[in-house]
Amino acid sequence: MSYRYQQDNQLFCEGVSLRAIADAVGTPCYIYSSAGILERYRAYDRAFAAVPHTVCYAVKANSNLSLLRLLANEGAGFDIVSGGELFRVLRSGGDPGKVVFSGVGKTAEEIEFGLREKIRSFNCESEAELELINELAGRHGVKARVALRVNPEVDAATHPYISTGMSDHKFGIDSARVDRVYAHAANLPNLDVEGVSCHIGSQILDPSPLMEAVDKMLALVDRLRAAGIGIRHLDLGGGLGVSYRPTDQAPLISGVVHGILDRVAGRDLEISVEPGRSIVAEPGVLLTRVLYRKQTTSKHFIVVDAAMNDLIRPALYKSHHEITPVDRKDDVGIITADIVGPICETGDFLARNRDIQTVEAGDLLAIRTAGAYGFTQSSNYNSRPRVAEVLVEGEAFRTVRLRETFEDLIRGE
Repeated sequence: MSYRYQQDNQLFCEGVSLRAIADAVGTPCYIYSSAGILERYRAYDRAFAAVPHTVCYAVKANSNLSLLRLLANEGAGFDIVSGGELFRVLRSGGDPGKVVFSGVGKTAEEIEFGLREKIRSFNCESEAELELINELAGRHGVKARVALRVNPEVDAATHPYISTGMSDHKFGIDSARVDRVYAHAANLPNLDVEGVSCHIGSQILDPSPLMEAVDKMLALVDRLRAAGIGIRHLDLGGGLGVSYRPTDQAPLISGVVHGILDRVAGRDLEISVEPGRSIVAEPGVLLTRVLYRKQTTSKHFIVVDAAMNDLIRPALYKSHHEITPVDRKDDVGIITADIVGPICETGDFLARNRDIQTVEAGDLLAIRTAGAYGFTQSSNYNSRPRVAEVLVEGEAFRTVRLRETFEDLIRGE
């Protein structure tokens, strides 16, 4: 476990007290465990060791340069969805030959950026995109390696905002048309149609839909090969969930991978997966300080210095994050309270009706499982500077993103 209570009933990340980080860096701040991130990445890499594979970390989950560099040094590939994410990967030392470019709205400039940097492949999501990549690859005198992202009509049974595998979602090519689209793509002169791709959604706790999608993709691979299209690469996306609540039963990475390997056995395919949340969510917390306690006629409020601009998941998805006092006290009671921030919105909450140890102004709280889609979705709403990010490495820690200043807020205006 990356976070646990150690001496004096204080919460630690690896060998570092969270209170020591707060004293040095201030609050709010994001804290990431390097050991926790590497442990989860290596779980994927080890499980796939028997076959040619690439574990392409989904940059959108957390794009801090130091985290990307940590993974690049382990040999990770990267799944990107914008030119800016490609820039970050290159700046962090990532290998462009292990980069997969996904997303429904790639611009011509972004595609050309990927072609110039010789990225691994493009996951194409429409016929119009295929035509554009073919045209631009021709201008550059190269063949672009592509896979078509297929909509397998599999319900991931997750939040509707992060479900992506059905025909009424904006992603991918309908399974009913995909064979015809592949036949057309194979005739475009500047494309190397080498792969099949799918991604059905995120925060998946039951792996059954993933296995259903794998079966459908393998049936497509067999049909395409029979039609003379030499598919060599199968990209199965990401989406494994994590335990946001103590009652959540997240699937074992190794168990899911072994289920995939049982299905692909004997087909001579290179496998790619694109995990993000399952690598960085649990190793991250948002550290915040209590500002005030307030009581109305109907409820308690704990007002903290973190807000929805720092962590929007509770407001956007009604998501749950465990919230743990940094100092565990056995001699205080439990209260039920809304934990809220300073933003001028009623929707600015981090938890509602949460049972929590009685805390006072100045106490520290750790908002757990916040390493994915935390900082990357943060904003300057209410003209609040974005927070610092800290990476813990054993007994040491370092700031890997400085806290913004008021001057940073108006840069460019």
